[in-house]
Amino acid sequence: PLRSCPQGWRKFKSSLYYLSTEGKSWTESRQDCLGRGAHLVIINSKEEQEFIHVWSGCLDIYLGFHDTNTEGLWEWVNDGALGQSSAPGTTYWRDGEPNNSNPGEDCAHLSKTASNPLKSWNDVPCTTIFHWICEKTTSPL
Repeated sequence: PLRSCPQGWRKFKSSLYYLSTEGKSWTESRQDCLGRGAHLVIINSKEEQEFIHVWSGCLDIYLGFHDTNTEGLWEWVNDGALGQSSAPGTTYWRDGEPNNSNPGEDCAHLSKTASNPLKSWNDVPCTTIFHWICEKTTSPL
């Protein structure tokens, strides 16, 4: 039988991605992903960043990236099974970001107004209502 992506999901390399149809806070977005057996998107490569930037189109999208534990120490949310965060690696912040300009800009999003996909992240208060992308690795055939 043909294997296809679950409804609403898109495949890129070895992950499946789900783009939300509504907006929620960062915490609610994270909970939604966990409920789908996934996590908020973690960007591991330039190619993945470019894919997310194009697919999200004209939407602001939450990333699984935050500094809620220690201000200025940005961490990725990892698969809930691991229960830990991973080091940032390469980042794609807009010039001058993250700046924590409003007190408590602790959650990262991909900004719809960024023309350069490799300079498109911004920090915002985690209560901001945005769309989001969930990511989960595909099971081998």
